[in-house]
Amino acid sequence: MIEVLLGIAILGLVGIAYLGGMGTSTQATIITKEQSIAESLVRSEAEYVKRCGYQYDTSEYPVDPTLTIPESWTVPPPAVVPVHGSDDGLQEVTVSAQHNDETVLSIVIYKVAR
Repeated sequence: MIEVLLGIAILGLVGIAYLGGMGTSTQATIITKEQSIAESLVRSEAEYVKRCGYQYDTSEYPVDPTLTIPESWTVPPPAVVPVHGSDDGLQEVTVSAQHNDETVLSIVIYKVAR
C-alpha cells in the first residue's frame, strides 16, 4: 500500500515538473516572437528614417507609410533630439515599437545632414 502511494506521489511530482517546464517553454516562445516582431518593426523604421532627408529643427520623423504594423502593435513617430544644443546637422533619433501600449524595443540611431 505504501509503495503504491509513494509511486503515485513520485508520478505526481514528475507530472508537475513536466507541466511547469512546458509552461516555461511556451512563455519563452511568446517572448521570443514578441522580440522578433519588435526588432523587425524597429529595424524597418530606422532604415526609413535613414532614407528620409535630414530635417532641421524637428522633434520627430514620420513613420514609414508602407510599414505593415501587426494588430495591437504601434510604432510611434521617432523622437529627435539634437546632439548639440542647436541643430547643427547631427541628431539622436529614438525608434521604438510598442505592443499593447508597452515599449518592447527601443533603439537610438544618429542622423547626419549630408
